[in-house]
Amino acid sequence: MSTRTLISPATLARPRGKAVYWTVFTAVVVLFALAFLFPVYWMVTGAMKSPDEVARTPPTLVPHHWHLGGYTDAWDLMQLPQHLWNTVVQAAGAWAFQLVFCTAAAYALSRLRPAFGGVVLGGILATLMVPAQALVVPKYLTVADLGLLNDPVAIWLPAVANAFNLYLLKRFFDQLPRDVLEAAEIDGAGKLRTLWSIVLPMSRPVLGVVSIFALVAVWQDFLWPLMVFSDTDKQPISVALVQLSQNIRLTVLIAAMVIASIPMVALFLLFQRQIIAGISAGGTKG
Repeated sequence: MSTRTLISPATLARPRGKAVYWTVFTAVVVLFALAFLFPVYWMVTGAMKSPDEVARTPPTLVPHHWHLGGYTDAWDLMQLPQHLWNTVVQAAGAWAFQLVFCTAAAYALSRLRPAFGGVVLGGILATLMVPAQALVVPKYLTVADLGLLNDPVAIWLPAVANAFNLYLLKRFFDQLPRDVLEAAEIDGAGKLRTLWSIVLPMSRPVLGVVSIFALVAVWQDFLWPLMVFSDTDKQPISVALVQLSQNIRLTVLIAAMVIASIPMVALFLLFQRQIIAGISAGGTKG
């Protein structure tokens, strides 16, 4: 069966066809790279400009004088080490809770086949249609009644109820080879032993994806940490950048945003292959 394309294979085989193809391909890649990287360049260099140069119209593409003091001032004046550590603690706890409970729930729905499992799964997926803002008041009242305000646990516990990650895990577990699980059962492995020794090692791609989603969700969340943490010293970086920006120069604020975005960018660059593999394996196949 032949595949129809805009340019025939015979045309592409000619020297002129190859030259045109690679020229167009290179131009498209360069344009897309510039479209995605230019905002990053603009933010990074904006922190190195003087306040007057940042507000200048028309803007300057390259700083006239490179000032690195914006980054050092942001690190010291906005107490970035403390707020970054607060964010790491909150994100790590939410990741651990979510990985344990979502994995257990997905395994139970996928392999243990509980009574009314389909109804339970449908109810869990129905929560995806509820706007997150509609749940803020009930969550806040619950956390306040439990005395968890200004406590990282107030971030960890609501993060467990993540219907999307649970469904992603369940879909991956549904596609695991049945003969492998049956062989483990014949060898005498119980349900927990099968989960720990067979299912989890085979689920590393989707576990990596769930981990990335869990960490990014907490790292970029603003509304819920703003309501939970009234103590400035315990606020994550997303809230602290807003709370401390009133009396801070614009260049220092831009530098603080650049520093705050570095961990998530580095995390994606390090695990982009696992992310793509996990998404393609975690429910997109029929």
